[in-house]
Amino acid sequence: MTYYTKAKFLTSAPDIQHLDQSSGVEVAFAGRSNAGKSSALNTLTRQKNLARTSKTPGRTQLINVFELDDDRRLVDLPGYGFAKVPLAMKLKWQKALGEYLQKRECIAGLVVLMDIRHPFKDLDQDLIQWAVNADIPVLALLTKADKLKSGKRKAQVLMAREAALAFCGDVTVHAFSSLKRIGVNELERKLDQWLQLVATPVIDDEAVSADLSTPK
Repeated sequence: MTYYTKAKFLTSAPDIQHLDQSSGVEVAFAGRSNAGKSSALNTLTRQKNLARTSKTPGRTQLINVFELDDDRRLVDLPGYGFAKVPLAMKLKWQKALGEYLQKRECIAGLVVLMDIRHPFKDLDQDLIQWAVNADIPVLALLTKADKLKSGKRKAQVLMAREAALAFCGDVTVHAFSSLKRIGVNELERKLDQWLQLVATPVIDDEAVSADLSTPK
């Protein structure tokens, strides 16, 4: 049982103009269509159907808000990328994403989910740069980490962390897998900081494990 099991659906909206509550703090989740965003939210909250998952890219078409308590929320932003939807709809979603990051004053952090095998594609970079320009801290979660063996996974994380330096902002990178629960602790610790629950430093469990296994 964790604090995040308290999450419950609050509302859906097509854009920030239709989001009533702007007090308190919230953390937003964003990512390319089919990057594993809904699965990550369900894993975090230990709820199978809090966020609807689908094998069809582009299922999330609205801004979905989940309440943790009266002052804290998680926000599931529309997926972007190669969703099989009309161009006009894609442009509408991208506008909604941009407006949210630039105008939503209560956002405390942004979680960007990317397939660990294909991180930092153009739209991912655009989104992260938007956040950095708006002084919003970013956690880049490299999803589907179970698809890679341990050595390759760690190499991808290190490469992504080096690439993230180019944003010149507060961008943290961790591997994540909903299936194997890799990176769940790192995600929770970062959210705890952003949501002002605790002031615990985020520790990379994989790095600690590797250090402990290295002969002194």
